[in-house]
Amino acid sequence: MANMDRMSGAEYLASIYGTEKDKVNCSFFFKIGACRHGDKCSRTHIIPTFSQTVLLKNLYHNPVIDMRQADACTKVGMMNKDEQQYFDEFFEEIFTEINDKYGEIEEMEVSFLLFLIFL
Repeated sequence: MANMDRMSGAEYLASIYGTEKDKVNCSFFFKIGACRHGDKCSRTHIIPTFSQTVLLKNLYHNPVIDMRQADACTKVGMMNKDEQQYFDEFFEEIFTEINDKYGEIEEMEVSFLLFLIFL
């Protein structure tokens, strides 16, 4: 704490930038490039001019999850054979299409709850 007493205002702001102490910028968005609150987040999302991560919003809709169902959250991760096949075919098609058109994909993750794809 004594070290912070000697910092100027600009130095202090620079030291907390992108951390939980930063009340202006969203630390979650700063760390991974996405925020569960999206456009409704009370903090600022600093969007980089370029990034190694590509976010594809609402490209995959999980047929298991229907927000109108009261038990939708309990079904997550419990895919039957047809649902698993649907996902596997989707994953392979998207992976192949993007890999062939835009270059090598190091990692691809699909968020079932948020309908997000991170490349």
